[in-house]
Parts: sequence; C-alpha cells; structure tokens
Amino acid sequence: MDISLLLKAAGVGLIVSVICQILSKSGREEQAMLVSVAGVILVLLMIVGEIGTLIETIRTTFGL
Repeated sequence: MDISLLLKAAGVGLIVSVICQILSKSGREEQAMLVSVAGVILVLLMIVGEIGTLIETIRTTFGL
C-alpha cells in the first residue's frame, strides 16, 4: 500500500467536509448529505483495488 492512497482519501475527505459545511450554512442540508455520501462512495471505490490485492496476498500466503 502506498502513502499516496491515504493522502488521496484525506484530500477527498477535506474537500467533502468543506463543501458540506458551505452547503449546511446556506440551508441546503439535503445536498450536503448527498455530497458526503458521494465522498464515502468515492473513497470506497479508490480502496477496493487494494482490498482485492490484500485478499489475493492472503490466498497465496495460506495456499487457498
């Protein structure tokens, strides 16, 4: 796993939190919730490849 993946996830989290704060202050709580859900989905899609690599490493290590 590379440190760049963690930095990308942190960057997405920072941007999403700023957008959510701006939307909440302007009275658009529904859009803020959708932005936060989209951020979570985006980060999950970024790490799904690493999870697949982890599972394959576990399979080869234990001979499954």
